[in-house]
Amino acid sequence: MAQIAPEAARPGGDARAASAPMFERTALPGGPRVISARLPGTRSLSVAAYVLVGSRQESREKAGLAHFMEHITFRGTAGYATSREVSEAIEGVGGTSNAATDRESTVYWTRLPVREAERAFSVLADLVVRPRLRSEDIARERDIIVEEIRSYRDDPGQFVFNVFDTAFYGDDPLGWEIAGTEETVTALTDDDIRAFWAAGYGPGNLVIAAAGDLPHERVVELAARSFGTGAGAPGPWQPAPAPLPRQRILIEHRNTAQAHLCLGLPALPRDHPDQWTLELLNAVLGEGTSSRLFLAVREEAGLAYDVHSFQSDYADAGTLQVYAGVDPDDLSRALGAILLELARLRDEPVPQSEIDKARNYVTGRLELRLEESRNMASWLGAQEALHARVLTVEDAIAALGAVTPAAVTELAGRLFRDDALSLAVIGPRRATRGLAKALRLP
Repeated sequence: MAQIAPEAARPGGDARAASAPMFERTALPGGPRVISARLPGTRSLSVAAYVLVGSRQESREKAGLAHFMEHITFRGTAGYATSREVSEAIEGVGGTSNAATDRESTVYWTRLPVREAERAFSVLADLVVRPRLRSEDIARERDIIVEEIRSYRDDPGQFVFNVFDTAFYGDDPLGWEIAGTEETVTALTDDDIRAFWAAGYGPGNLVIAAAGDLPHERVVELAARSFGTGAGAPGPWQPAPAPLPRQRILIEHRNTAQAHLCLGLPALPRDHPDQWTLELLNAVLGEGTSSRLFLAVREEAGLAYDVHSFQSDYADAGTLQVYAGVDPDDLSRALGAILLELARLRDEPVPQSEIDKARNYVTGRLELRLEESRNMASWLGAQEALHARVLTVEDAIAALGAVTPAAVTELAGRLFRDDALSLAVIGPRRATRGLAKALRLP
C-alpha cells in the first residue's frame, strides 16, 4: 500500500515540523491517519483507535446509537467470534482494553506488552472494522445497556452532570444522555446499528495512535495491514444551540442523603486562543486540594467533601462547571460560597504567586501523566482526531508559561456573568427552595 511520508514534530517547535521527533504522523491513502510516539525502554505498548463519530450525529429518536455501537463490537468479530475470545486475546497476555463514546468521537484502546504489538492492532482492527453485529448479540446487549442506564441514573453524584447538560444545551444532542434512554435504546433496530457502523466506521474515518518502544514505520505497517482502506462519511452534526444556557435552573427532586449541584457557564470551544488561560483559571478555581474552591468550601466552611471545577469543550461550544455534594440543609450556603469564589476571580487580580502555583500544578501533572504509554497514546490520538494541531509536551508547557495574571482576570470578567449561570441540582425538595433567587454573583 502506498504511504505518505511521515511528518515529525520537534519539542518546542511547529507541531508539523521535522527533526528530533516526539511524535510522527502518516496519513494512509484511503485508510487511517496514524500518529505515534516512541518511548524507548518502555515494556508496554498502548494503541488507541479513534472513530470520528459520536452522539452528536444522532437524532432524538435514535439517541444512544453511537454508544450501542461501541458496546456491540465486543460481542464478536470476524477473527474473535465471541466476547470471551475478544477479552482473552488481550487479557491472556496480561493486557487491558476498553472503549468509550463521547459527543464527537468514539475510542477503542488496548495496553499490553510491546512484544504483542501485532495482537494489539489485530484485536482493535477487528473490533472497529470487522464486527459481526449479529442479531442475537444485539438483543442481549440491548438489555445490558438498559441496565447501565438505570445504574447511572441511580447515582445522583454522576447523573447531575446529565441534568446540567439538559439545562444548559436543552433539547439538543449535546443535552441528551450519550447512552440514550431506555425508550430510545429499546427502539433501535438491527438495521439502525448496522447502518451506523457502515457509515462511520470506515478506515478512512479513523485515527490510530500508538505509544511505546516501537518505530513509527512498524506502527504504520501494522495499521495499514490491520485496518485496511475504505471510506467513512458520517453525517454532520448540527451547531450548538445559541444563546447558552438554555435554562437557568433545573432541579430533580430526590430524597437523597446529599444534595448534588452542578453550576456552570459558557466557556470556550476547542482550540480557542485563550484555552491555556482557561486551563490556569480552572486550576486556580477548583483543581486540586490547594485550589480556591477546595480551601474555601471544604476546608474553611466545611460544606462539602467533594468540590471541584472542570472544563468540557467541543468544536463549537464549551463549559466551565463546578460540582459539589453537600448536606441538603447546606445547599444554599454552598452555592453562595461557590458564587463568591467566582466573583473574586472576576473582580480581584490573581497574584502572580498563585498563577505560578497553578502553572506548576498543571505542567507537573501533564509531564507525569505522559510518561505512561496509555496517556501518551490518548494525548496524541485525541489531538490528531479532534484538534487543529498536535502539540508536544513542550508546546503545551510554553503556552502555559505565556499566560499572565491579567489574562486570567480578563477572561474571568468576560465569562462570569449572572446571565451566563446555569444550575442543576438533585436533592430533597426542602433543600431547593429559593435557589433561583440565589443564582447570581455577589
